[in-house]
Amino acid sequence: MGRLVEISGLKKYFPIRAVGVFAKTKGYVRAVEEVSFSIDEGETIGIVGESGCGKSTTGRLILRLIEPTDGEVIFDGQMLSKLDAEGMRRMRRHMQFIFQDPYASLNPRMKVGAIMEEPLKVHNMGAAKSRKEVVDELLSVVGLRPEHASHYPHEFSGGQRQRLAIARALVTRPRLVIADEPVSALDVSIQAQILNLMKDLQDQFRLTYVFISHDLSVVRHVSDKVGVMYLGRLVEFSAKADLYAHPLHPYTQALLSAAPRMDRSSKASRIILHGDIPSPANPPSGCTFHTRCRECMQVCKEVRPELKTVGEGHQVACHLY
Repeated sequence: MGRLVEISGLKKYFPIRAVGVFAKTKGYVRAVEEVSFSIDEGETIGIVGESGCGKSTTGRLILRLIEPTDGEVIFDGQMLSKLDAEGMRRMRRHMQFIFQDPYASLNPRMKVGAIMEEPLKVHNMGAAKSRKEVVDELLSVVGLRPEHASHYPHEFSGGQRQRLAIARALVTRPRLVIADEPVSALDVSIQAQILNLMKDLQDQFRLTYVFISHDLSVVRHVSDKVGVMYLGRLVEFSAKADLYAHPLHPYTQALLSAAPRMDRSSKASRIILHGDIPSPANPPSGCTFHTRCRECMQVCKEVRPELKTVGEGHQVACHLY
């Protein structure tokens, strides 16, 4: 497997503007700050963290659905920031996004067949007859029937709509799929079906996934590597087995301690994080986690830790290492 995506120094600042006709920018929300990691072809990268940590924004930045403030994304050897609008349009055939709310991402005024054919028309892929064949095939692949192409999105259940969203994402045969909380709005039994479907499709279509979620058990089920984000920064990145067995960052340890356990005999104690998450518009100096960290030292308040490799492929941004 070769390297498919290289992300380096990715930043996104959203301006805070005062109210008024001549409103000036009075600050910035630092949604994503210096995020760097790579994705090999065929693997699944899980990104986890609390709400507001910047994981969804990172996913959108990778596909250039929003423009980065700084940093680069290289996809299959091409620097996305150097592409013009037409070049980016052609590139998006190979990069697709699955949104959290399938109903909001599907046009309620269009039938399913038209929704799925639209990307094929945008990218001039196939004639009308062949496009219909592609739609019918993908509907069958995701567990629906070809006759569903004549229905509207509101006629489906939540799980079926997510299957439609997955089918639409695959209609252009992409190489990279970014799934933003794709099962968080579904019942637990339906979640398992969708996760197993996505794993089957990965093998069938040779897909590479970035899987964004706040659910540690879901990420553990689907991912090869996991990145943990806090307040816009990547604080730990490692192979799944290593991260879950030996979490290094105090924040990762707290997240894992809060995850439900099937084994009631487990003696692992819950780590309670005190205080609220700081505002991304005014992040703390030094390590942004130091205001809630039980291991906080003076250096944590003054110096921002860099993401360093500790052991084989295990990266952590913490002054303890």
